Amino acid sequence: MLKKRIIPCLDVRNGKVTKGVNFLGNKDIADPVELAKLYSDCGADELVFYDITASAEGRAIFTDILRKTASKVFIPLTVGGGIRTLEDFDRVLKCGADKVSVNSGAIADKTLIRKAAEKYGSQCVVISADVRREDGGFKVTGRGGRDSTGLEAREWLRYCVSEGAGEVVLNSMDADGVKGGFDIEMLDYCCSGLDVPVIASGGAGKTEDFVELFKALPWVDAGLAASVFHYKEIAIPELKRILDQNGIPIRL
Repeated sequence: MLKKRIIPCLDVRNGKVTKGVNFLGNKDIADPVELAKLYSDCGADELVFYDITASAEGRAIFTDILRKTASKVFIPLTVGGGIRTLEDFDRVLKCGADKVSVNSGAIADKTLIRKAAEKYGSQCVVISADVRREDGGFKVTGRGGRDSTGLEAREWLRYCVSEGAGEVVLNSMDADGVKGGFDIEMLDYCCSGLDVPVIASGGAGKTEDFVELFKALPWVDAGLAASVFHYKEIAIPELKRILDQNGIPIRL
């Protein structure tokens, strides 16, 4: 059985790691370069770097900070924010990213995932979806949760995988920053049956939340979190020890 992954997420705004609740009220926390190195050294399996205002502001990712961050980590690095064209993929990969996460760009251009997968390979293309409960279902939002797209999340993710996305990140907007546990219901409905790795994002508040996630949905490949790691509420080595004790395959 493949080992589960623990993935810290750096939400970067104006050069600083930031975090809010339900995508609102963000506060600056730390320097992304220093924090990335810390996570790389303490046992994180991968790292995600999101420039969280790039799409909303219609600009490219801050490549200088990204390049410095990539130089400090020795684990796979996924980068997203403001990815709208193949040129954006190329620029981010040249800065040191291993995978590129696309969200609003794929919503705006339904051919972007296919073109990127054909050029760089599916293993490089990650579809990230910010999803919330809306009108009795699960709907995809755009521009960091600012826009309602009307897209049904389950259908959208299946379309993206069929176009060549090699990995899925489901961000629950309802659970984001609340620390009440991962959104098991949303993950199960939107992602069960997908034949690519699925990363659960949003809601982690304690180590038991990761245990519950992997036991309730054993096909989920990774748990992603931000503030609980940033504020040292959960230590990654201890989290992995507890997962191992619960029979969950993990890299120690």
